[in-house]
Parts: sequence; structure tokens; C-alpha cells
Amino acid sequence: MSSSSVSNSPRVALVKGSDPFTTTSQVLKIIHDDIQFEPNDRILIKPNCVRPVAPNTGVTTDAGVVEAIIEFLHDKDVWNIVIAEGGNPGTDKAFKVTGLKDLEKKHGVELVNLNKDTWEEIPIPESVALNKVKIARTVLESDRIINVPKLKIHHMAQVTLSLKNLMGVIVGNRGLIMHDKLDEKIVDLASLFKPTLNVVDGIIGAEMDEVVGSPVDSNVIIAGVDMVSVDTVGSAVMGLDPTSIRHIQLAAERGLGVARLDHINLCGDPIEAVMKKFSTEYSARKLKTYGLTNPLSEADHVFMKNRFANRDPHVEDLYRKN
Repeated sequence: MSSSSVSNSPRVALVKGSDPFTTTSQVLKIIHDDIQFEPNDRILIKPNCVRPVAPNTGVTTDAGVVEAIIEFLHDKDVWNIVIAEGGNPGTDKAFKVTGLKDLEKKHGVELVNLNKDTWEEIPIPESVALNKVKIARTVLESDRIINVPKLKIHHMAQVTLSLKNLMGVIVGNRGLIMHDKLDEKIVDLASLFKPTLNVVDGIIGAEMDEVVGSPVDSNVIIAGVDMVSVDTVGSAVMGLDPTSIRHIQLAAERGLGVARLDHINLCGDPIEAVMKKFSTEYSARKLKTYGLTNPLSEADHVFMKNRFANRDPHVEDLYRKN
């Protein structure tokens, strides 16, 4: 394995491997000095459980990745751990299907469906599009967040990685709240949080779409403290140009992290060893059926903002132009 000589730059580690637990354990060993915990910290692990489907679909976070993180925390004498996710009506079923429910029993961690949580409405200072948002109280009461997204293409945001995975902490209809000016709102929301660690499960990723995409054997785990840098590397691993991913670039412009590959200290395996070109064809076709462009044009952003603002409850598909 090699390490770049970039100094004073955020570190992002990549490890190639096919076993979720072992590969995650290896990547955590590389960056363990970057991560600080106190024994009394309450740690919230935020996976991606957008649908109640198994991790081998490429859609949901593998329980083996989460278990490796739990054991990493135990080695640091941290025991107050909660796994929490929300945003889709099948979250409880997703906990079972993904194996996260088994971790609750095996390791004595808490498992929380954030859809059922109480919430607090939080103002977002210096926001661009999302002025305030209802955040689950379990999230607000945690001392640190470990963000564990999946390596996936997204039909509107282009990718869904660390930044977008934070949408799961919102209580309420996330689509209605977020899907106009999505890129700006992803960044507004992310400005409220600074995860202690971001670990991208890329053992099996999903190309074409975030919910109904096709699995890709990427065989990689990506980890780092700077979520913008992690997402920059994750985009490159999927064969995409990070400079074309709007919310990643907006996050960097807002000072949330580094979005230039040449300013990131890459550790472990090189990107070239794990990169696979993820197809975005389905996402482009999906938006085209709505009459929208990929990526979304400014006119499309205006259309969606108006459509959501003047929502007709009898209209089933708010994205589609008439």
C-alpha cells in the first residue's frame, strides 16, 4: 500500500477487499490516529437503510461494516452506542433485513427508528435554501456521529455518499422538505453537523439509481474525517469527475471540507486499484421521463421549487412536468 505525500491535507483511506468486516477493520487501522473519542461519549452510527433490502443489492449499508465500527469503538473503551436511521416507512424492516437488528442483540447497542423519534426544529445559520429543519432528538443528544453511507449513484444528486446520507436525520417528509434545490439543501443540512468519522460501504455499490439500481462489486471501504473529501474520493471511485458533482463543490465553497483530489492525502490503496465506472444511464432516463435534465438545470430547479411549494395532494408524481 502507498500513501501520498500531501501534507496538511485531510486524510482519506481506501482499502480493497471483499469482506465487509475485515476490510472496514483494516481501513480503521489506517486512520485511527485521526479519530478522538472520550469513553463517556454517546456515539450515533448513521447507516443508509433507504429500503428494506439486503446489502448485496448495493442499496443498504452492510451490518459487517457497522459491526467493525462497533468493535473499533469498544477497543477505545466506548460503549454508549446507538445505530439510528430514518426517512423511509420500512426502516424497522430494513433493520432486520440488513442484519443491524442482530447487532443490537449481539453487542448491546441501541437501535432507533428516527421516524418515530421526537424532534426539535433547528435554525440553520447562513443557509441558502433550508432555513430550518426538524432533527431527531436522538441525533441532537449524541456527542458524536459516525456516518456510514453506501457507495451509490443518485438520480438527482448524482451521488449519495456522506453528505447526502445525513438526510436520514430529518423527521418528516424528506422528499417534500429537500427535493427542490436539493444540492443547496444537502449542504445547508450538512453545515449543522461534523461527523467524527465517515465510512463508505463500497463492498457492493449501486449504479444507475440509489433505490432500484444495479449492484456493483466495488470491493472497497473508504474512510476519513472530512466528509467532503471522502465524497470526493468516493465519486472518483465510481468513475465520476468530483468537480461535476454540484453538492460536493458547493460544500467545499461553504468551507465544509476539501473537494480537490490533489489536496487530499490518500492512504492505503490507490483509487485506480478500485475504480469502476458506475452507469448513470438509468438516472438520466428517469429524469428524462419527468421532463427534467441530468444534472438538473436552473429552470428545472425553479419548476420543482414551485411544484413542491404549491403541492397538490392529488398529484402523485411531483417531479413530472405536464
